[in-house]
Amino acid sequence: MSSSPSPAPPAPPAPAPDRASPPAGPVSRSPWRSLRYPSMRWWSVANFVSNAGTWMQLTVQNLLVLQITGSAAATGLSMSVQAAPALLVSLLGGAAVDRWPRRLTAAVSQALLGAIAFTTAVLVALDRLDMTTLLVLAAVTGVVATVDGPACALLGNDLVPPEDVPSAIGVGALVHQAGRLAGAALAGVTAAFLGTSAAYFANGLSFLFVASVIPFLRPACGAARRVAEERRSGGRDMTVRQGLAFFARRPRLVALAGVTGVSAVFGRNYGLTLAVLVTGPLAGGAGAFGTVSTVLAVGGILGAVVGARLRRPSVRLVGALAAAGGLLQVAAGMSPSLTVLLVLVLPMAVVESVSDTAGTAVLQTDPPARLRGRVLGVWGSVGTVWGLGGPPALGLLMELAGARGALVAGGLVIAGSVAAGHLLHGRRAGTPVVVRAEGGDVTGRAALDTAA
Repeated sequence: MSSSPSPAPPAPPAPAPDRASPPAGPVSRSPWRSLRYPSMRWWSVANFVSNAGTWMQLTVQNLLVLQITGSAAATGLSMSVQAAPALLVSLLGGAAVDRWPRRLTAAVSQALLGAIAFTTAVLVALDRLDMTTLLVLAAVTGVVATVDGPACALLGNDLVPPEDVPSAIGVGALVHQAGRLAGAALAGVTAAFLGTSAAYFANGLSFLFVASVIPFLRPACGAARRVAEERRSGGRDMTVRQGLAFFARRPRLVALAGVTGVSAVFGRNYGLTLAVLVTGPLAGGAGAFGTVSTVLAVGGILGAVVGARLRRPSVRLVGALAAAGGLLQVAAGMSPSLTVLLVLVLPMAVVESVSDTAGTAVLQTDPPARLRGRVLGVWGSVGTVWGLGGPPALGLLMELAGARGALVAGGLVIAGSVAAGHLLHGRRAGTPVVVRAEGGDVTGRAALDTAA
């Protein structure tokens, strides 16, 4: 007896639109495309408030240390103590970000930073803050920041699709600059009319504002599910060693670290090199260097806008921008006048800002989602080495070669290092290799992923 055909299974229901996804449309290259997402708009507002509060506190903190000790060296010490935990603790902080739920981690770390700010405000208001207590609070702030930094960075990236991450990073850079200007301006007014403790209190409120916004953020379509699936596939192996091993075995991340490290040591510290150049060989004063600093800030903002237009940044692009910045630095070191220097400073700042946006996008999107916190932790430790060692090394170079010589030599080192790395990569990529297959030996070419 013949059987009748089975009825076709019902078609699956169409998925409901994601609340965090914008309407479908043509591919956009607008630098502001990440702001199409409501959660990203809220996150940008929260970041502006937080950055303004942070810069208020940093500005008055230096004044407070000077009032307590009367020592500029003590001011520098307080800044170093706050930055130092990133040297080692960043590795553990990144592992914590990979292990714990991202939104909860960011909210708790923001609340802890707010509690530290409120504690400092009370001690200042009661005139009970001494230098030892301030250094302890600065160190605790640095430890919490090793978790808060990668947690907030990756949380922001989860709010947009991968192709819009450069836009999110570029918008974040603009928000950072705007918050820095607003915070520095508000710090003076707040300290003058309400006292130093008010600036710490305002910073505490800014952290609480961010913590209150986080629970209402919605990841982009599939972002939360992708992170959860990758965490499950990784099992319980969430160790720091795994993050270090991944970073060391990933050629494009090693190349990115090399390019960024050389640029950080031999360039970028324009607040130091250009200050010596302007006030020395170019015979300018504080006003002239203020003009140079303003042009640098404008260039940084323009660069952030340009970088936000990128869709698929690569290590090759970062290297090309670093080499271009190095050559511009060489030209700046040979500037015969302040006018020529100003013409060169603007593209220098633009190139640096675009390079930063592209490099950050590669760093935050290249690793699997379950490893990104630990990779950022490794990067935080390495970056702290550059941050602490770069200015002294550059200062020594200026002592030996002068401001012009340091700029020229540093720029040549940067451009030469990038060119040498490119040639080395090309030779490796063209090296024949033998791949063992079931049917015999197959000759091919080793293709590195550093140019991806």
